[in-house]
Amino acid sequence: MPDRMAAPRTRRFPPRCPNPACDSHTDPGPWRVKKKGFYARQRGPRRVQRYLCQHCHRNFSSQTFSPSYWLKQPGLLRALFFRVLACSSYRQIAQEFRVCHTTVQHQVERLGRHCLLLHEQLRPRSALSEPVVLDGFRGFEFGHYWPFDLNLVVGVSHFVYGFNDAELRRSGRLTPAQRHKRAVLEGCYGRPDPRATRQAVRELSGRIVPPGSEAEIYSDEHTAYRPVLRGLPARTIRHRTTSSREARTARNPLFPANLADLLLRHTGANHKRETIAFSKRRQGALYRAAIWLVWRNYVKSTSEKRRDDPPAVRLGIIEHRMTVDEILRERQFPWRVALRGWLERCYFGRIPTRRIRCCREHRLRYAA
Repeated sequence: MPDRMAAPRTRRFPPRCPNPACDSHTDPGPWRVKKKGFYARQRGPRRVQRYLCQHCHRNFSSQTFSPSYWLKQPGLLRALFFRVLACSSYRQIAQEFRVCHTTVQHQVERLGRHCLLLHEQLRPRSALSEPVVLDGFRGFEFGHYWPFDLNLVVGVSHFVYGFNDAELRRSGRLTPAQRHKRAVLEGCYGRPDPRATRQAVRELSGRIVPPGSEAEIYSDEHTAYRPVLRGLPARTIRHRTTSSREARTARNPLFPANLADLLLRHTGANHKRETIAFSKRRQGALYRAAIWLVWRNYVKSTSEKRRDDPPAVRLGIIEHRMTVDEILRERQFPWRVALRGWLERCYFGRIPTRRIRCCREHRLRYAA
């Protein structure tokens, strides 16, 4: 059962005041904090220390800085990290731990938000030190009539710098009946923006490549890439293309992205070609992609045969391979990370699914 699992350990002393309006939140050096008793919980940790900030007089506890804050099943969060990377669906995980599938869904969403903030804090902000590959991973939401691209920027070291999404229109060979059904669905729910790929690539490239820097970007011969990369302001982009029909071997310049696509489809049941575990909402697929990104960059070996260091260690971003306990050691606060544009919409669950009228946004006050 989840309550018997070891919950991630938190700091023995609060690092800062959790109140974003307090001066001690951004500058914890001179702040004063006072212990204010304990409170008991039905699940571990059973006894939680309370604190009082001497500056803003805000009450909080050591549990405030734990990723399992405000959860009724705190031990489930750690187990979900590897379950969602093992091709398990939400209902399978729920049956294993004897909980409701919506409990699994909500905790995976929280874990995805946590991983999204963790990566934004750790990823390099300076000029890229290596060539990168830009590629779109094709998936779908709700059904095959609603495809989308998961755009990835992967370095030659296999470090995934970032991702975003682009809603697409179903293409390819369609029978007359399929064309008629697509027309009916688009008439009822609207047609995806034909410029979505260009807008997504512009946002992702501008986020990864800082202004005033140079970058060497490899991609396939997608018609939307070249005009966008050529028009990025205050950046020097050397764009090199390779045909997508080339053999997908290690000698292919697009190999880092091809390997990332393979791992995404291998570790996620929602990305299989024929499956009943597909993502009902694109937002859910993005949360799971954030978990996969942290696992790929900071946990998984670059090569399974050599069992070497993760890509982040090879780039010098972290000193050693991270464990799940280290990933979940401290709660990430969204107001301490510069979330703008697509990142802000993704974190707060504002990526809509056209087929679902009322998409639930993340508005919870305590489950940040």
